[in-house]
Amino acid sequence: MTVLKTSMRNFFAHKGRMALSAVAVLLSVAFVCGTLVFTDTMNTTFDKLFAATSSDVTVSAKGASDSGETTSGNGKPPVMPTSVLAKVKAADGVKSAEGTVFSTSVTVVDDKKDNLSPSSGAPTIVGSWNSNDARTMKITEGSAPKGSGQVMVDADTADKHHLKLGDEIGVISAVGNFDARISGIADFQITNPGAAIFYLDTKTAQSTLVGESNVYTNVNVTAASGVTDAQLKQNVAAELGGAYKVQTAKETADANQKDVESFMNVMKYAMLGFAGIAFLVGIFLIINTFSMLVAQRTREIGLMRAVGSSRGQVNRSVLVEALLLGVFGSILGVGAGVGIAVGLMKLMSKLGIQLSTSDLTVAWTTPTIGLLLGVVVTVFAAYLPARRAGKVSPMAALRDAGAPADAKAGWIRAVLGLLLTGGGGYSLYVAASAHKASEGSLWLGLGVVLTLIGFVVIGPLLVGGMVRVLGAVLLRIFGPVGRMAERNALRNPRRTGATGAALMIGLALVACLSVVGSSMVASASDQLDKTVGTDFIIQSDSGQLITPQAVKAVKDTPGLARVSEYKEAEADYTTPDGKTLKNTDVTAASPTYAEDLRVKTVAGKLKDAYLPDSMSVHEKFAKAHGIHLGSKIKMAFKDGATASMTVRAITSNDGLIDAGSKYMSIATLAKYVPADKMPLDSLVFATAKDGQQDAAYTSLKSAMHDYPQYKVRDQTDYKQALKDQIGQLLNMIYGLLALAIIVAILGVVNTLALSVVERTREIGLMRAIGLSRRQLRRMIRLESVVIALFGALLGLGLGMGWGATAQKLLALEGLKVLDIPWPTIIAVFAGSAFVGLIAALIPAFRAGRMNVLNAIATE
Repeated sequence: MTVLKTSMRNFFAHKGRMALSAVAVLLSVAFVCGTLVFTDTMNTTFDKLFAATSSDVTVSAKGASDSGETTSGNGKPPVMPTSVLAKVKAADGVKSAEGTVFSTSVTVVDDKKDNLSPSSGAPTIVGSWNSNDARTMKITEGSAPKGSGQVMVDADTADKHHLKLGDEIGVISAVGNFDARISGIADFQITNPGAAIFYLDTKTAQSTLVGESNVYTNVNVTAASGVTDAQLKQNVAAELGGAYKVQTAKETADANQKDVESFMNVMKYAMLGFAGIAFLVGIFLIINTFSMLVAQRTREIGLMRAVGSSRGQVNRSVLVEALLLGVFGSILGVGAGVGIAVGLMKLMSKLGIQLSTSDLTVAWTTPTIGLLLGVVVTVFAAYLPARRAGKVSPMAALRDAGAPADAKAGWIRAVLGLLLTGGGGYSLYVAASAHKASEGSLWLGLGVVLTLIGFVVIGPLLVGGMVRVLGAVLLRIFGPVGRMAERNALRNPRRTGATGAALMIGLALVACLSVVGSSMVASASDQLDKTVGTDFIIQSDSGQLITPQAVKAVKDTPGLARVSEYKEAEADYTTPDGKTLKNTDVTAASPTYAEDLRVKTVAGKLKDAYLPDSMSVHEKFAKAHGIHLGSKIKMAFKDGATASMTVRAITSNDGLIDAGSKYMSIATLAKYVPADKMPLDSLVFATAKDGQQDAAYTSLKSAMHDYPQYKVRDQTDYKQALKDQIGQLLNMIYGLLALAIIVAILGVVNTLALSVVERTREIGLMRAIGLSRRQLRRMIRLESVVIALFGALLGLGLGMGWGATAQKLLALEGLKVLDIPWPTIIAVFAGSAFVGLIAALIPAFRAGRMNVLNAIATE
C-alpha cells in the first residue's frame, strides 16, 4: 500500500510531464483501436449487404466466379440458356425462381459523356430489375424500367451526379452503346458501400449486356417453407446434373466477403504496422520521461532508501507510475480510436464509399487489445528507468537534486551499438550484392532492423561529434546563447540520443520510401524512353477492357501511321520437358507491336513470333523448361482449341516494360479461339505519321470523347500518370508516418520541459547575472532545433542507405536507375528544424516566466 501511495503521489505531482507521455500512448492505442473498429465496421457493412442481396440459392454459369463477378475476357458475362429456369423450377423445394442478367464490365455516362462510375474503385453494375433486388431497394421516384428506352438508377448515384427523372444516360458494353432515359430512382434499404447500380428490364439487359435474347447470367431461387438452403442446393444441382454452378446464400456471401477481406486485410495490417512504428517511437518518449524523472528525484529516492525503502519497493514504485500512465492513456486511446474510426468512415463517404455509423462495430477484443498494448508497452518502456531507480543508494540523499545520473554512454553500449550497426551494414551489403531479389529481400529486412537498433544504441556516442558540427554551422552565429544551447544538448548524451532516435525512426522511413519511389519513377521513365517506340497509349485506369467500338474509333482517327492491339489470353501449356502449366498467360498482339516495343532478344527475331502458329518466350521461362528456337509448345487455349506453337524468338529478361511476356499474333489466337470468346484488348497503341503527332493527339482525344472510361496518353502523359500514382501512394504513407513523427515531436517537447525543470536553479542564476527572457527562450529553442536536426541527420542518412539498397534489389526486376530526391530530403531536413522550433515553444515560454528568486531557491 505504501508503494501505491508513493506512486500515486508522484504521478499526480508530475501531471503535466505525464500528460505528454500519456498523449503518446493515447495516439498509438487510438490508431490501433481505430483501425480495428473501422475494418470491423466495413466487414459488418458488407456482411449485411451480401446477406441481404443473396437469394436462397443462386445458379450461374460454370465460368462465373464464386463471388458473383460475371465478367470474362471478351467483356461479356458467362451465360446459360433460358431453359435452365424451367429445370430449376421443376426441382423439389423451389418456391420461386427468376432469371436475371447483370454485368460489371460496363461504363455508364450522362448526356455530356461524363463517366458515372464511382471514383472510389467500387463497381458499376448494370442488370435486370428483379424481385430479389426489390427486397433491398425501394423505388422512391418514378417506376421500374418497362421498356428498351428506360433505366432506373440508385439514389446515391443520382444525388452524386445530380440525375433526375427523364435525364438521358448511355450504357457502353462490349456489345455496343445503348441510350435510355431515367424512369425511376431506387434507394438502398441497407448501406450502399459505394457501387453505382443501374437497372434495365430483362430483355433490354440481355441485348445490351450479352447480345443474346435467350440467356441468363444467374437464376435466383427461393426455397419453399421448411426447406433449408443446403437441401435446396442439393435438389437444384441434381436437377441440373452438375452442368452449372449452384451456391447457397451463405456460400455466395462468404465468397463476396472473402474478396472484400483480401483488400481489407492489406489496409488493416498496413495501418497496424504504422501504429507499431508509433508505439516504437512512444517507447523512447516514455523511457526519456521516466529516466529524467528518476534523475530529478535522485535525492528524494536516496532519502527513501535511507529511511528503509528497499530496492524492490523503489523499482515497483516507478513501475506502478508507468502502469497508471499506461492505463490512463490506453483508456483515453480506446475512446479516441472509436472517434478515429468514425472519422475514417466520414472520409470514406467523401470518397464515395458509404458507411453508416449505425453499423459501427466495437468488438470486445478491440478495447482489450488496446489496453493490453498500451499498458504492456508503457511498463516495458519504464523498466530500465525503474531498474536504475532501484540502484540509487542512500548516499544519494547527500547529492544535489537533479544531478544527471548517467551523463556518458558506457563502453558496453558502444561495443553493442557498433556490433549491431556493423552487422546491419554487412546485411545491407549482402542484400545489395544478391543475384535474386527474393534472397536479397531477407538480408535487406535484417539489415534494416539491425541498423535501426544499432543507431538507437550508438546514438549517444554520436551526439558529441554531430552536435558540435551542427553547433559550429548553425549556433555559433547566435553568440553565447548559441554556445549554451550546444552545451545543453551535449550535457546528457543519452537523453539527446534517445530524443533524436524517436524522430530518426519516422524520418528514416520517409527517406527510404522517397528514394524507392523516386527511383521507380526514374527507372520506368528511362525504360519508356529506351523501349517504347509508339506515340500514344490508350487504356482504362480502372482495368476495363477496350470495347471493339472504341478500338474502331482509334483506327478511324486521321493522322495515324499504325495501330497495334494488345490482348491477354490464357492457355494450358505442355512444354518440351513434359510439364503441363495450367492457366498460363500469353500475349496476343498485332505484328506492329514488335515496332512499338523494342524488346531485346537472346535468340531469334521478335517479328518472327508473329508468324502463323508461332510465338516467343522469355529467357527465364526457356531455361526452366528446356526451350530453344524451333521448340514446340502444345497449347490448350481457354474457351478454344488445342494447337502446337513453334518458338521463333526468346526475349531477354533485362527489361521492365512487359517483362516476362510471351507473344503471338492476334491472328494466331483467333485461329483457335472462337470469335465470341476472343478476349478484348487490354491496351491499344497508336503511332502518328511523321510530323503529325500534335494533330493526331488532338484527334485521338476527340475520337475517344464518347468513351470516357479510356485515357489517351502520350509518353509525357504516361510518365506523369506513373509519377502521380506513386506520389499518391507515398503521400498516403507519409500521412500515416505523420503519427510517429507527432509522437516524436511530443518526445522533444517532453525532453525540453523536463530539462527546464531539471535546470530550474541554473536558469534562475543565469537570469540573475543578466540573461534576458528573450535570450533564455532563444537558447531553449536552439537546443530543440539541434536535437531535431541531430535526429533528422541520423534518420535521413539511414533511410537513404536503406533506399539505395532496396533499389539494388529492384534493379534485378528491371528498375535500374537510382534517383535520390534531394529536394524532398532537403525539405525534410529543413522541416525538422521547424519541428524543433515548434516543440520548444511551450518549454521556452514556461522557462521565460520563471520567478528568478524562486528559481534560485529551488533545491
